[in-house]
Amino acid sequence: MKKIGLYLGSEPSSGGAFQYGLAMLEAVTALQGRDYDVLVDYSSKSWVSVLKEYDVPIFHIPLRSYEMNIALWWRRFGLPTNLWRNIARKFHTFTKYFIQAKCDLWIFPSQDIWGYRLPVPALCAIHDLMHRYERRFSEVSAFGRYTRREAHYRDICKWSAGILVDSNVGKQQVVESYGVHPDKVHVLPFIPSKYIYSDKIPDGFDLRYSLPPKFIFYPANFWTHKNHFNLIKAVAYLKSNVPDLKLVFVGAKKNGYDTVVRMVNDLGLDDSILFLGYVPDEDITEIYRRARAMVMPTFFGPTNIPPLEAFDVGCPVAVSNIYGMPEQVGDAALLFDPNKVEEIANAIFLLWTDDMLCQHFRELGKKRASKWGQQEFNERLLHIIQVVLG
Repeated sequence: MKKIGLYLGSEPSSGGAFQYGLAMLEAVTALQGRDYDVLVDYSSKSWVSVLKEYDVPIFHIPLRSYEMNIALWWRRFGLPTNLWRNIARKFHTFTKYFIQAKCDLWIFPSQDIWGYRLPVPALCAIHDLMHRYERRFSEVSAFGRYTRREAHYRDICKWSAGILVDSNVGKQQVVESYGVHPDKVHVLPFIPSKYIYSDKIPDGFDLRYSLPPKFIFYPANFWTHKNHFNLIKAVAYLKSNVPDLKLVFVGAKKNGYDTVVRMVNDLGLDDSILFLGYVPDEDITEIYRRARAMVMPTFFGPTNIPPLEAFDVGCPVAVSNIYGMPEQVGDAALLFDPNKVEEIANAIFLLWTDDMLCQHFRELGKKRASKWGQQEFNERLLHIIQVVLG
């Protein structure tokens, strides 16, 4: 009987990383009784309400600020990871716990530092290497971020027993960036979290949100790489021909938020664009359901979770034609160049005006979603674990 541990290190505000953790939680707990013993650890209390429905051993492992800071400053001073792994077991309470649990494999879906800081066999996720491929964006390159991310991902590749990526493109990027043997990198495509399957309108939904009867939806935190700017320009471009066009944004305020707000004001689009701020997961499904379409002009990949959520709900999709996105959406979405405002505008115009086209993409999206869900994710993870454990 093998023992598998899962460490949940993300917060709800981290967006896709938290959702990936939810999918991984479902998959790992499904292993219980299939020749595996399972345990789940978490540090953030954000997971408490989520975890109460799972019947596996679950432990809250406090990550004290001074213990986190020691690990971070160790990196800042450029001290070697192998030295940390050798001595942390003697003084670092957080590290001691993971060693004492004696798991045959730990899974780290949040691509955090503990996948290589802890001297345990680890299966670690690498969600993207966009600091290498989209270095122009400050959120992954400025103020030493590029150097820190490089060191971080190199350590994941060096110390982990296996690496999880979202796509074939993601695997190629890891292999070519860090010289990792391809057999060490395992493709496990994203799936939407289970909240997306709810068909219940959340209590008080219409009191919380005054949604237009028809609108384009973009769920993304306001990072500059999410490219809200060109989407807003596309709305301005269409405004004279489509005066009733409405756009709804949800997401946490990040480094691009103030510029986005100014742009909306400067272009006179206050009546056309609605900001809902951070929206809890239980409300997202209903927004997808009411949207005319989901349009995602992001510059980052390789793939993203929102198109999958939209597919499951039956919301037509248009996305950036970059990295692994064509692989992810197949023929079930419109593709456009995120650098070209006119291409984004054309995709919006088609989805806004053509009912038959929207119905076509609803059907293709649902068909594509039916081929890759939680069950398939679970089985693929089981296979990967078997390979990693030999």
